[in-house]
Amino acid sequence: MSVTGGCLCGAVRYRIDGPLSPVVACHCSQCRKASGHHVASASAPRDSIAVAGELRWFASSARARRGFCPVCGSNLFWDGQGPDMAIHAGSFDGDPGVRLVAHIFCADKGAYYEIADGLPQASAGRSGLPEDIA
Repeated sequence: MSVTGGCLCGAVRYRIDGPLSPVVACHCSQCRKASGHHVASASAPRDSIAVAGELRWFASSARARRGFCPVCGSNLFWDGQGPDMAIHAGSFDGDPGVRLVAHIFCADKGAYYEIADGLPQASAGRSGLPEDIA
């Protein structure tokens, strides 16, 4: 399966030729501050992701960095340095065939909204989620 996407202005485009995980919403304070709300992302093996255009990286912690377009500022990637990289679901073109399955870092969510979709929620990382999601 091949999935494409990119930033708002079109300066950064990507193509994923490989498996794509289901989407998980992260409500941690870093994701909220980087995006203005929570971040919904899927992940794919890093060697299956090809990026065209200049991508800028911001080291948001000692273990992770965030990739964004330096022209329009669109947040595109979260890279925790493991074998997979997270791709922000809002940047996909069309229907990538994956759906939201869970919420993480719910204890850090913004006070201005509720999570009411009935999907599994974890107060911190993925611990406590069903095994097929975690």
